[in-house]
Amino acid sequence: MSTLRDPVGRKDRKVYVRRRLVVLLVLIAVVGAVALIILKPGGQSAPKDAGQVEVPSDLATTDGDEDEAEAADGKPKACGAGQLEVVPLTDQDDYAEGELPKVSLSVENTGEQPCSADLGTASLIFEISSGSDQVWSSQHCQEDADHRAVLLDPGKPVETEGLEWDRTRSSPETCDISRDPVSAGGASYHLRAKAAGVQGSGTAQFLLF
Repeated sequence: MSTLRDPVGRKDRKVYVRRRLVVLLVLIAVVGAVALIILKPGGQSAPKDAGQVEVPSDLATTDGDEDEAEAADGKPKACGAGQLEVVPLTDQDDYAEGELPKVSLSVENTGEQPCSADLGTASLIFEISSGSDQVWSSQHCQEDADHRAVLLDPGKPVETEGLEWDRTRSSPETCDISRDPVSAGGASYHLRAKAAGVQGSGTAQFLLF
């Protein structure tokens, strides 16, 4: 019984052409698959050097963005002068004989973002006058003044602790001596205040008896 075999010898040219076409098509398919992997959305590719990435002009950051609440170091930005509203305060409108007025102030952040303000004693200034006569200033004999950064949230006023006034007239020369008392008997006085470099709006009027 005989077994049939392919004839031995040089094959027909058409056979070689078909085989080469098959190999070529396989190579094209492999290259196409690799290209799809690289170009497919979401596919990973080697990151570009920072110097090669162009930032569109409309997305470039600008210096001093006022809407940002934090500085470069992550801390809240300092409040701008036009961002603070300072109001002088007294604990009463009038004081009987022997009662000592307590003066203070409130500070409100009128901006849209939190900010930081120095509300230490070195930054707070209280002045009391009667008419055009300034009779007392908290700066005249202040000791151990300090600086204290306070975070102010928008629209939430912060009130300082009351500072007691002893009803005497002050000056830088009277810190170590007895000072003269001011007039009473229904005399009118006005308190002005300043905080973080911002002058308070108006005055707080009160009477001494």
